[in-house]
Amino acid sequence: MSDKRVQLSHGGGGREMAELINKLFFDAFDNPILRREEDAACLHLGGDCAFTTDSFTVAPLFFKGGDIGKLAIAGTVNDLAMMGAEPQYLSCGFIIEEGFEISRLKQIVASMADALSQCGARIVCGDTKVVPKGCADGIFINTSGVGRILKPGISAHALKSGDAILLSRDIGRHGAAILSAREGLELESELSSDCAVLWNVVEQLIAANLEIHAMRDATRGGLSAVLNEWAKASNKGITLRETAIPVCDEVRGVCELYGFEPWDLANEGSFVVALPRELAEGAVEIMRRFGHCDQACIIGEVGEQHPGKVVLESAWGSRRYLDLPQGELLPRIC
Repeated sequence: MSDKRVQLSHGGGGREMAELINKLFFDAFDNPILRREEDAACLHLGGDCAFTTDSFTVAPLFFKGGDIGKLAIAGTVNDLAMMGAEPQYLSCGFIIEEGFEISRLKQIVASMADALSQCGARIVCGDTKVVPKGCADGIFINTSGVGRILKPGISAHALKSGDAILLSRDIGRHGAAILSAREGLELESELSSDCAVLWNVVEQLIAANLEIHAMRDATRGGLSAVLNEWAKASNKGITLRETAIPVCDEVRGVCELYGFEPWDLANEGSFVVALPRELAEGAVEIMRRFGHCDQACIIGEVGEQHPGKVVLESAWGSRRYLDLPQGELLPRIC
């Protein structure tokens, strides 16, 4: 591929498209199923499976802590993991704007390949379209995923009174990092997105045979969106302790500057778990010791009071409802 930029011919089904797929995508995602080059992948699946899909249009495409490629793999793999499913097979669709630099595309694909290597999943089919200049903002990516469910029954509807609410790490990093990149904010210390594949830590929790009732990665809408959805689905009340929720100083600074709350900001490598209170300390220890979640902690509990609502207790003892975020805080964060 001598061309330095993506041309319309790269999506035309001819030689240029074949070269793009074979010399870039196949080299990065190489495996026997993909190499068959069929219109659809033939998969042999046994037992319960999870299937998910998502499209990624983040702006900017590259940010501290990741890029659209890493985000696309992590987002789909994490959606499977949150259902107790081992990520196995992914599809990938690229919509690329004419004139997009091949060097940037290579960087994105390399990020995707690296993220795949961390969880063992494989891209086994895909599609590439090139659109005229001005019809897309650089590149959009769609990924779908299939996984084998190892821990059935994980659901927002499964919350029980007495469950503890666990958080894997500090919150708000992705949303704050994207906002900082757009606004050109120069912070004294490095603020990076938490974008990461979460299957490895989830696998450890499953291997410990814990009674996990619910899991969810706190992406768009952040922690507040996840817990409000859980409270409504289960018709239980959730109480959080504000002082127990880890938020780094850089995220707090961005929130103060723009009037946001950290629990409303997006995350791409943080997740929430609900399980019986007596198992909570053991789960935190597993997350810290084997899942590289040094900040994992218990942030609240599930009860019968305030059904369908989330209550946030402040450091001063006051209590207020933590509502769903209103409007679109930051468009195109994933």
